[in-house]
Amino acid sequence: MKTANLAIVFTDIQGFTERTSRQTLEENQRLLRTHNELLTPVFKAFGGRIIKSIGDAFLVTFESPTQAVLSGMAIQDRLWQYNRGVPDAERLDVRVAINVGEVRLESNDVFGEPVNIASRVESIAEAGEVFFTEAVYLAMNKAEVPSLEVGSFELKGIPGKIRVFRVPRAPYRVETPSVVHLPTEEPSLENEQPPFGNLALSRVPGSLLTPGPDLAAALGSRAATVIMAVKSGRRLSLSPRALAVGGGALVLLLLGIGFVVLRDSPAEAAIKDVAEASATQEKLELAEKARKLIAEEKLPGEKNLLLGQLDEALEAPGKAVDHYRAAVKAGNEEAGARLTGMLKHPECRVRSEVATTLGELRLESARGALVALAKNGGPGDEPDALWGLGCNSRKKAEKALERLGR
Repeated sequence: MKTANLAIVFTDIQGFTERTSRQTLEENQRLLRTHNELLTPVFKAFGGRIIKSIGDAFLVTFESPTQAVLSGMAIQDRLWQYNRGVPDAERLDVRVAINVGEVRLESNDVFGEPVNIASRVESIAEAGEVFFTEAVYLAMNKAEVPSLEVGSFELKGIPGKIRVFRVPRAPYRVETPSVVHLPTEEPSLENEQPPFGNLALSRVPGSLLTPGPDLAAALGSRAATVIMAVKSGRRLSLSPRALAVGGGALVLLLLGIGFVVLRDSPAEAAIKDVAEASATQEKLELAEKARKLIAEEKLPGEKNLLLGQLDEALEAPGKAVDHYRAAVKAGNEEAGARLTGMLKHPECRVRSEVATTLGELRLESARGALVALAKNGGPGDEPDALWGLGCNSRKKAEKALERLGR
């Protein structure tokens, strides 16, 4: 029998069972895919080994208790950023619980009391928090991870009381091996920064956090990508949609040792000016300025994305579809999300063209929107048009779904 001393991490989504009972199967599947896209790269970045994933729950092992706690902090900060960019109904509130001890390794699974204790601690953990046992507290590097004692608990099936700790909310400094206590009053910046100040998430390379299609579609923009740039101190450009829950143009991400200002790129700002202009001549002049700025973009995917946005600002949806198609083929996922959004366009011919394009691209992330269009249709649909000469975006959506494979 093989054994190992490992840190055990359990996570699950608060209220998942109740939530699934009022959602469609497709909505539940999309929720879980987005959840997995958010958490899996973070586990791996800190050396975690995913043992199993059952529904909304993860069981992950780490060789280092410190890395296990840091992964929990990074996950909560990443979820905080995600939740700021989606409606309340799509929020993901996750609990994280950690224990450490000697476990049995059998057939790619782990067993033993340390696993049971971690599971029980998860049951008392709160959404958005990182709870861990005294065993983790004693073994972890306290110079890297702040901690606050929650109390001692009698856990079902576990003899004696278990002391439980949690990671306190930022702001804080971690300089010496000591327990960091929270102030009596909540920090004034609580709602303006991630709960754990990106102390751990800043260690994850941005390339590992690039969103998959479901996450990109959920956020509709590069807001899905959690970008860490403290070490380089560079400024990063995000679209207005990415920035803003609450309409702010700037988002300050406090990273413990610095911050990043997120703002529109010059090209995006120019496109926004085109969209807001009312006079035709003014629109054309601003569009020319925007094209010059877009021409400076080196990446084909990003360039075509921006051109598509400019086309939309100029009310030329047909051209926008062409540019977004080219951007998707170049690997730009935001373009796919924008195409998917155009399935709600008020003009039937535009919806039809978009549906056909999504089918050609076999864009799986658009499946939900295509299903909705195939079921409900849209303004201007003519299902019984003579000789098939009328417009029917519903049928185009059905054909696109056939190409995706129902």
